[in-house]
Amino acid sequence: MKRIVFLFGFISLSISAVWAQSLTKQADHQFDQLAYTKAADLYEQVLTNPVSLSYPERLTIKARLGYSYQQARDTKNAERVYRELLAESDSLAKYPRYHLYYAQALASNGKYKEAQVAYARYDEMLSADNYRTVSAKLSQDVGSLTRTTGTYSVEFLNMNTEKPEFSPVLYEDGLVFVTENKRRNLFKRTKTAFLDLYYFPKANALTGATSTTGKRTQPKPIQLLGFDAYTAPTANDSRLVGSFEGVPGRAGYGGKFATATALKPFSHALNSRYHEGPATFSVDGSRVIFTRNNYNEGQYRESKDGVNKLKLFTATRTYGSWSSATELPVNSEEFSTGHPCLAKGRSGEPDQLLYFSSDRPGGFGGSDIYVSSWKNGQWDTPVNLGERVNSKGNELFPFVDEKGNLYVASDGHGGLGGLDLFYIQLNGPSQPVGKLLGLGEPLNSSKDDFGIVTDGERNKGYLSSNRKNGGADNDVYRFTREGVLHTCRELTISIIDAATREPLANTILRLDNKTDNTAEELRTNSEGLVRICLTAGSDNRFIISQDGYLTNKVGFSTKNKEDMQPSRIEILMTKPAAEAEHKIATAGSYPPPGVTNQPGVENTLTSGMAGKLVEGEVLTQTYRKPIGAARVIIVNECDGTVQETTTDVNGRYHFVIQPNCDYHLEAVKEHMGTWGSRLTKDSTGYTNLLMFKEGDIITIDNIHYDRNQSAIRPDAAAELDKVVKMMNKYPAMTIEIRAHTDSRSTAPYNQKLSGDRARSAASYLKSKGIVPGRVVARGLGESVLLNKCADGVPCSESDHQRNRRTEIKILGME
Repeated sequence: MKRIVFLFGFISLSISAVWAQSLTKQADHQFDQLAYTKAADLYEQVLTNPVSLSYPERLTIKARLGYSYQQARDTKNAERVYRELLAESDSLAKYPRYHLYYAQALASNGKYKEAQVAYARYDEMLSADNYRTVSAKLSQDVGSLTRTTGTYSVEFLNMNTEKPEFSPVLYEDGLVFVTENKRRNLFKRTKTAFLDLYYFPKANALTGATSTTGKRTQPKPIQLLGFDAYTAPTANDSRLVGSFEGVPGRAGYGGKFATATALKPFSHALNSRYHEGPATFSVDGSRVIFTRNNYNEGQYRESKDGVNKLKLFTATRTYGSWSSATELPVNSEEFSTGHPCLAKGRSGEPDQLLYFSSDRPGGFGGSDIYVSSWKNGQWDTPVNLGERVNSKGNELFPFVDEKGNLYVASDGHGGLGGLDLFYIQLNGPSQPVGKLLGLGEPLNSSKDDFGIVTDGERNKGYLSSNRKNGGADNDVYRFTREGVLHTCRELTISIIDAATREPLANTILRLDNKTDNTAEELRTNSEGLVRICLTAGSDNRFIISQDGYLTNKVGFSTKNKEDMQPSRIEILMTKPAAEAEHKIATAGSYPPPGVTNQPGVENTLTSGMAGKLVEGEVLTQTYRKPIGAARVIIVNECDGTVQETTTDVNGRYHFVIQPNCDYHLEAVKEHMGTWGSRLTKDSTGYTNLLMFKEGDIITIDNIHYDRNQSAIRPDAAAELDKVVKMMNKYPAMTIEIRAHTDSRSTAPYNQKLSGDRARSAASYLKSKGIVPGRVVARGLGESVLLNKCADGVPCSESDHQRNRRTEIKILGME
């Protein structure tokens, strides 16, 4: 009898093992085919009888199960499985990506604090991981991204159907967007419809219900086949622009949807048998540029690795009909190019710039934002917008408003989870200025938010999001700004070592708001940063302390700052020098009799230290006129402390400083710049600061050339290095290098020589890292003399020397 029972149990275990192996094989097949929802169902069945599985087999199945849920955008189940998986095995420390996936799932489910802990754990393992190139990041300061919740109302629109709708763009009086066309052939791999461009003719007629974005609902499992940047992969997947995946109808959602008949295809001539969209239109509506699979005129093409990539196509409208689509020269068979946006050029002419997303070689991560300029009747070689915009993740769906604000969707910059919307100001086609900033709630959510279109003040607009049901269940939302654009002044404080320039983590920063009489204590993160939001019209003091460094005190006021734009300051921390103990040996009072603190100045010397008065004026470069209301900043080179004041109506300022230290002096005024000045401990008297603006011409002294030569000599290089430093200080500044000669030799010869010298100086600046588009070279020969020394007029050598000069003309400071 025991033998029979044993035999029966053995047979049962064998049958169970065979059954588990069969189901696992089926699940693996669905997984390999990117059918993640089916794979998840089968893996769950296998795990109902874990006894039949070995320990390594169970871990492998759970890892694939969590990944399947994640790619199907069922983040609730993904979180559950990853939590169990990481709790079950310490050996997974060898595989940082599972900690990354877990952090991503937590962030998508709105569990930001837990997500930050998981991301921190992942960061500890990065040295052994190469997967960060497609990782999403969570902001270190989620609170700053949720302060704008009451600033906007967001509406779910009645144009949304049970199909996905996304990437709206304004066209005539309506919206052109992307959705499925179920009346055409199904995409074989997913059994879902291809995507086409559709049109809703009257945008003003759209109605909607306010979106409850504060309540983050969990997504329902949706059958997706594949993975790309934000939905799921398709046959044309290339880790770029994911807009090309269909999804079955979202049954069970309680909202009210439009019927498919309320929408109409945008153009039968442009919608092909494959995927189309997103699109962009010229200002007059006569030209369209849109994304399509690599298919045109009946030809379907694949890359060398067998993938049908994405390309940009264009068509023109004549007498109400669209022409056949033609391919743009920015495409390739081997990488994807999509998500176009037309914008005006530097001269203000519309449709001169084309921004798009691409995963072409040479980028920073998955897909980057590029720009191409319309020159000589064609699109020029694309330029990457650089690391201010692009990350190790994916940047997608660019949009540029009429004021030059660039909006992108990214999963590589710190946000709220998934794809988030960010913006940055552009100065010139490929010159972003400042820091890429997240839009915060409610325009962003813990889900995917992308495809925004809005005006220069962000008063109203449209965006795409899957915040309702998750997955590829994207909808179009309308938003309206109901509050101020900037609810407070977002200030990023960078604390660094004055000698090594290394960031100082875990440094204590005490914030005293003198206006509200409030105080709080903060600490820098691993990058030495503290991000705070200062109320309007407030005077603030920062007291920074770190073991082994001198305590630093800095004042910052938001009074008279109307723009309330986010800003950043850098504070240097200095280690005490041997002579620091006798710095204040000189007796006296501080401040000296008759000297009072200026508004906005934070004096940091201790009581009993003698001070030295520094005063001067801030003047215009041209005509030396006083500049009132200019910020003047002085930095102590002994300990890095900073003082700041504002000039009076006569352009005057003054500070009280330590007598035995050198100082650096700067002036700040909107749309203006300055070379700055350095004060040594022996400096006396007035120190005037000159500020230049667009149109000003500045002579650069000591730029000399060998006779009849244009090569840059070492003495000239030293002067040009100062120009490089200034242009790095003002990354939005553009200049014209102007070279002049005296009147000796013929005018044509002098014209050529001055041109060669100007180009030589410009080439030197570019060799030092200045972007070519920021420098223009111009030779003026003997056409602009400063004195009477024209042809035939006898002059001394010193008079001729005055005409041999190099100048820079400020072309732009925006």
